[in-house]
Amino acid sequence: MTRDRSRLTRRDLLKRAVLAAAGSAAAPYVITSAALGAGATPPASERIGMGSIGVGGRGNGLLGGFLGLPDCRCLAVADPFKSRRERTAERINKRYNSTDCAAYADFRDLLARDDIDGVVVATPDHWHVPAALHAVRAGKHVYVEKPLGLAVQWDIELRQTVRRYGSTFQYGTQQRSSAHLRHACELVHSGRIGEVKEIEVHAPGGSAGGSTTPIPVPDGFDYDMWLGPAPYSPYTKDRCTSAGSWFVYDNSIGFLGGWGAHPLDIAVWGWDKENQVPVEIEGAGTIPAEGLYNTVKDWDVRGRYANGMAFRFIGPGKDLTKYVGTEGTIWVGRGYLRTEPEALKDSAIGPNDVHLVASSNHGQSLLDGIKTRSDAVSNIDDAVQSDIISHLTDIAIRTGRKIQWDPKAETIVGDAEAARMLARDMRSPWRL
Repeated sequence: MTRDRSRLTRRDLLKRAVLAAAGSAAAPYVITSAALGAGATPPASERIGMGSIGVGGRGNGLLGGFLGLPDCRCLAVADPFKSRRERTAERINKRYNSTDCAAYADFRDLLARDDIDGVVVATPDHWHVPAALHAVRAGKHVYVEKPLGLAVQWDIELRQTVRRYGSTFQYGTQQRSSAHLRHACELVHSGRIGEVKEIEVHAPGGSAGGSTTPIPVPDGFDYDMWLGPAPYSPYTKDRCTSAGSWFVYDNSIGFLGGWGAHPLDIAVWGWDKENQVPVEIEGAGTIPAEGLYNTVKDWDVRGRYANGMAFRFIGPGKDLTKYVGTEGTIWVGRGYLRTEPEALKDSAIGPNDVHLVASSNHGQSLLDGIKTRSDAVSNIDDAVQSDIISHLTDIAIRTGRKIQWDPKAETIVGDAEAARMLARDMRSPWRL
């Protein structure tokens, strides 16, 4: 836990000692079973205090998982939608049979609390890195929904900050907590398909449409806070929906990152740590010319890694990562594993094979990392690598040129215009 959490615990103990000493002159001080811990529930002093930043559909889904973990206590929520934050706080209080959960319009007020050890960032895409940076600099640990940053520059800044502050980071690529996906990656690492010759990734495609007609901002919604670092744009009926936050380029790079993060993360997890990002990427895609949504809708790009191995990224398609080797092939995705030869998928990983970090619960992996001051299963380094692939794909499509990536300098070489696309400015007063 954080140092702030430890100070809070000592204050609690001192308070209890004072109350106990006063017991001879007043009513006895009662310590409840909830405070002491009952059954499988740890005592309050050993539970990790969590906050939720962004409690729309995805944020509420993640919250449900954390509410079910006995060594966690959800203490506060923040969201610019008044109805969302109040409804979610009520849900938490009902779950704990308490009135303790607080609801904030500004996530910085949540981060100012000493009893918050970690936060879940489940905002629209353009807020993922800025909110996580504020959290880490406030001494918190973070679970950050995918995709990572709105630019490679943002990703690198978050990675440096997480490492500088020693925070535990968990990326929202939940497939790493699935046994069959881990098994597939261990098979590749352990040489079961021989020398890997190609990695092919498929992901669902994007969308077109969306209204561009300005309408009044609804009551109870802080639209300026929702926009945050993104450029100002008039409010429309589709802008702040799930689709609007996914497919508007001011807020996202679309499903290149928003869904591509899942299979690209598995490509990174199962591959050589020195060659996780292709050094060349080129290809084509479709960007809608009308309507609000203007991220890449469909795409087909090819590239190569530093060792000459081939790379391909295709959308739309089934969430899938494919490894092609000299002695076999593996197709793996959510709820899906196929191999050639067929018997390969059932072969055991032996004691001398490569064993990756095991997790059966993505939220619990974060809590365990906080307790042990160690990485969670989806660490910041791999998160940055997979997100870079999404951004290089987007840049290759938008420029129509082959992109050359220098993995040591972490920049595009030989194309100054493309290199400038690795960064994005933030709307004042927000900044990295």
